Amino acid sequence: MAAATLAGDVLKGTVPILVFLPFGLIPGAVAGFAAFCGHLFPVWLRFKGGKGVATYLGVLLGFAPSLVLVFAVFWLLVAWASRYSSLAALIATLAVPLGAWILGYEVAAILTAAMTVLVYLKHHGNIRRLIAGTEGRIGAKS
Repeated sequence: MAAATLAGDVLKGTVPILVFLPFGLIPGAVAGFAAFCGHLFPVWLRFKGGKGVATYLGVLLGFAPSLVLVFAVFWLLVAWASRYSSLAALIATLAVPLGAWILGYEVAAILTAAMTVLVYLKHHGNIRRLIAGTEGRIGAKS
């Protein structure tokens, strides 16, 4: 079930972009951002959705696939060094807009910067636990 949920969340970000990207970068970016926001704030769940990392990856996959590599490298390095999945996701999402800007993907840099702000807002609880030292680590017993 977890794999199916992950795949659905990724596709939720990828499919709208693939549909609208043929109309240009801006329509593709708007479609991806709308899908991402719809995941974070779904109407049918009283605007209480997920934290957005898998859908963020889906948007990257559809809009600028090379940025998935930027995300993956940072996520893996931080997860390996810290064993905190949430910290790895936060650092990886912070690295992606910078990577997009360095690679000359201006629209992707703006899109991912906006999504990164929302990821940070949705991770406020994780950030508090990281600061307090109470966040669960990868592989730790609950």
